[in-house]
Amino acid sequence: MMEKFGIYGKLTAQPGQRDALAELLMEAASAIEAAEGCDLYIINLSEDELDAIWVTEVWRDAAAHQGSLKLAATQELIGRARPLIAGIEQVRLRTLGGRGL
Repeated sequence: MMEKFGIYGKLTAQPGQRDALAELLMEAASAIEAAEGCDLYIINLSEDELDAIWVTEVWRDAAAHQGSLKLAATQELIGRARPLIAGIEQVRLRTLGGRGL
């Protein structure tokens, strides 16, 4: 069994800003291709909460995730996204595996 670092992140957009925030997160998904150790980065729109976006991430380890946050492209996207975000919740996980990993 191979353990990895996983995160479920819930971003709540400012009212009416979910689509704009989702577009930025899709940019982040493209930019993350330059990051070492990212196995999965998926953007999900909540069907139950109109302003909520869920991000599913799986990384080789926590250090790889931390490294991605230091990339210039990541920092730039975070700066653009901040005004659109009303709240952030995270669940950190030890990912054991499954289909797609």
